Amino acid sequence: MTATGRGRSALRPRVAVLDYGMGNLRSVARALEHEGAETVLLERPAPDGQWDALVLPGVGALGDCMVGLRQSGLDEWIRRWIGEERGPFLGVCLGLQALFEHSEEGAVAGLGLLRGRVRHFPRDRGLKIPHMGWNSVRFTRPEDPLAARLEDGDQFYFDHSYYAEPEDPEVVWARTDYGLPFASAVRSGPILATQFHPEKSQELGLQIYQNFLHPLLPTPNLHD
Repeated sequence: MTATGRGRSALRPRVAVLDYGMGNLRSVARALEHEGAETVLLERPAPDGQWDALVLPGVGALGDCMVGLRQSGLDEWIRRWIGEERGPFLGVCLGLQALFEHSEEGAVAGLGLLRGRVRHFPRDRGLKIPHMGWNSVRFTRPEDPLAARLEDGDQFYFDHSYYAEPEDPEVVWARTDYGLPFASAVRSGPILATQFHPEKSQELGLQIYQNFLHPLLPTPNLHD
């Protein structure tokens, strides 16, 4: 367990960033800290009462991701956390793909928290794969507080060869076109997950983290 925050404060929500041996953990942690969180990198489950939110980042292969989650026991902790709605959950890149039932990437079984599959971008459309760089996003729920100060056409940074295909279109929170329209973010219950990398997306990416943390931050006391 590694603390990256500047000390526990009643004014700073405590966020567990799950460390299963892969991913851009520290850049995600720094972005969350910039927006007011205290972050702790966790390699194994810990008592729920210590945390206000869980974050699952990741880059690389989903098969390796799932092996790391199973070996550490983090997979069952994530299932319990989300299933019992113990607090907000944020997935980033592989953290989105891992939520689904299975993936074409080596026929990998995911966490099964969202119905659907993860597919490879078509190889017959002249696409450069992986889909890497900036692309625009269209939000399906502009009234959602998690979309505050975000607009259709905003650009975010992507780096992936696979994309999620949810069975339920209602969970799609944002769409992006790359040879075909795909779900670039999903939202269901306590879950928000993005295929793009907010921590690499400059001010708009920080806005995603700010919106995610906003319900956990204290309301200023106007009488102080």
